Amino acid sequence: MLKTFRIGGIHPHDNKLSKGTPIEVMPLPEKVVIPLSQHIGAPAQPCVSKGDKVKVGDLIGTANGFVSANIHSSVSGTVTAVDAQPDASGVRKPSVTIEVEGDQWNEHILRDATELPDLDAKGIIEAIAAAGIVGMGGATFPTQVKLSVPPGKKAEFLIINGVECEPYLTADHRVMLERPDELIAGVELLCRALQVSQAFIGIENNKPDAIKLLSQKAAAHNGATISVVPLKVQYPQGGEKQLIDAVTGRQVPSGALPIDTGAVVQNAGTALAVYEAVVKRKPLFERIITVTGKPLSAPRNLLVRIGTPIRSLIDYCGGMPDNVGKVIGGGPMMGRAACNLDAGVTKGSSGILLMDDRESSRGTQGPCIRCAKCVSACPMGLEPYLINVMTKKGMIAETEKLHPYDCIECGSCSYTCPAHIPLLDYIRLAKGEVMKIMRARKS
Repeated sequence: MLKTFRIGGIHPHDNKLSKGTPIEVMPLPEKVVIPLSQHIGAPAQPCVSKGDKVKVGDLIGTANGFVSANIHSSVSGTVTAVDAQPDASGVRKPSVTIEVEGDQWNEHILRDATELPDLDAKGIIEAIAAAGIVGMGGATFPTQVKLSVPPGKKAEFLIINGVECEPYLTADHRVMLERPDELIAGVELLCRALQVSQAFIGIENNKPDAIKLLSQKAAAHNGATISVVPLKVQYPQGGEKQLIDAVTGRQVPSGALPIDTGAVVQNAGTALAVYEAVVKRKPLFERIITVTGKPLSAPRNLLVRIGTPIRSLIDYCGGMPDNVGKVIGGGPMMGRAACNLDAGVTKGSSGILLMDDRESSRGTQGPCIRCAKCVSACPMGLEPYLINVMTKKGMIAETEKLHPYDCIECGSCSYTCPAHIPLLDYIRLAKGEVMKIMRARKS
């Protein structure tokens, strides 16, 4: 019997159009715009100026606080601006613009290295921090912070998220198939950083090839005990709390952290980035991105330099079809619509999805019929319809007892609503306002 999480969940069609497409290296753009805020926490502080020459892997932004991450140049060339540039949503954010001049890498990067260095936990975490590694499943939480277990807590095991439950996206699937040895080595390094001896790799059973391959690699591995856990296909199983429940049977209490269950979760792509950071001294300046969608002529999985314009990726995959109604950064469930295609991709860019007019249009909103489908679907056990009603009535403070802050913004409620009510929009509003109230209460 395949494992899965116990509360809620839905089954959207996976639409993995690019699952059989090997990773291609995206050609270098003429210019990159690299945001200094590609992570949860404080934006990095720029350490370059207009006119400076940089190489691939050079530090251009230093972490500015405990929860922050270094930013590195993804190209070699000349810095032409250090200012605020619009991101994919049109919001202006501090950025560094670089005109590309060749592809000269920083000499510190060991491009041919393969041996794991003899580092202790502190040394591994320091190497990860120096490389600017963040969670690459989309959350972009600085990895060095996540590996620094708070006093009074103890990590018992590592869980690698190879679920990729978001429809359309296949980047992690291709990483598991094409770079399994490096991924396993990254898992070993993460185990050493956490000082744990047990790791689990959760993979949904719509990826049987990845399950088989990684099971073989894990069985032959010398070091931490690594087990591949096949999982039932169910969205949003890639959520941290849902994955912990599915793999271990432990549930994260409301308001608690995953570490309270003894688990630390890292994405498959993050494990690969950790390997490259520790073994090759390679900063996180490129990542694998799925460019996909039914209107697109050639869906692909691309290795892309950070800061490459979104438009360039679409052009490389056949260009923008006439019937595209929306371009989404990420997948259809948790992704965000992009209004600025000249913005650069970031460390958290797992996919670029093109949706046609029909698929991207919202249905006509009707009245709530109290069917409770949203309640059954919610993986956090919330009451989306009630949070929606109370938020519309301005009863924000009263919604705190409904725990909107536990919402993982998976969109399952909106997906299942037969009345096409944008439930997630109102829950996000309530979540933000309630968290403001909670912070003010503590201050």
